[in-house]
Amino acid sequence: MRRSRDISASCDCITSPLRKADDTELARVVVRENSEGEYAGLGGRNLSGRSPGGEVAVQSALFTEVGCERIMRFACDPARTRAHTKVSSVTKSNAQQYGMVLWDDVFQRVAADHPDVETESVPVDATSAKFVLYPEGLSVVVASNLNAGILSGLGSALAGGLGLAAGANLDPERRYPSMFEPVHGSAQDIAGQGLANPIGAVGSAASMLDHLGPPDAAPCEAGRLTAPDVRERARCGSDHRSSSPAG
Repeated sequence: MRRSRDISASCDCITSPLRKADDTELARVVVRENSEGEYAGLGGRNLSGRSPGGEVAVQSALFTEVGCERIMRFACDPARTRAHTKVSSVTKSNAQQYGMVLWDDVFQRVAADHPDVETESVPVDATSAKFVLYPEGLSVVVASNLNAGILSGLGSALAGGLGLAAGANLDPERRYPSMFEPVHGSAQDIAGQGLANPIGAVGSAASMLDHLGPPDAAPCEAGRLTAPDVRERARCGSDHRSSSPAG
């Protein structure tokens, strides 16, 4: 559905329980390219009949200049609304010399068009370490489909569980309907037991109201998990997740 409807942007808002000694609040937005990249579905499996163990699988990532630029410019908008106006581009161009180099080239051009936004390009492995060791250095993170999916899962786990991150799958041009959901698994193993923490679903609904635009319908600040009044009333605690694969 994401590819057929060109729902190109996915935003996961993650508020971390980690705190610096000075009580700095750690919250970040992961902006995920949602319609191409590593999940484009290009490739195939062949040669299975040649000999036992002879099958070959090819999985190709698709990076287009238009797709990269669209998601990067989209990421600059929420960055401008935050206390730390910074966008971190996640890359692996030191090992993926075609698609990720194009990604880096486009980001440099987009960064030059946004002098009011601090920008940096960081390898995905170093970004993972930053999520844990130096989260106050991150504000808005923009990444490819696969990289952003992994990083948002890591950020959600640091916040208390994969189900805690609010998710929005957006068509920024509003040609097609957008989707709002907690995106990291359904936890069917605990269905009906009263154990699931609903904060991810509540935060996703707040993001939907923000997107639709009715005044005062969703009093949530950019980058927060959910509206402050909802968060104060939500029952917190461990979010027992299933072992179902995360998106």
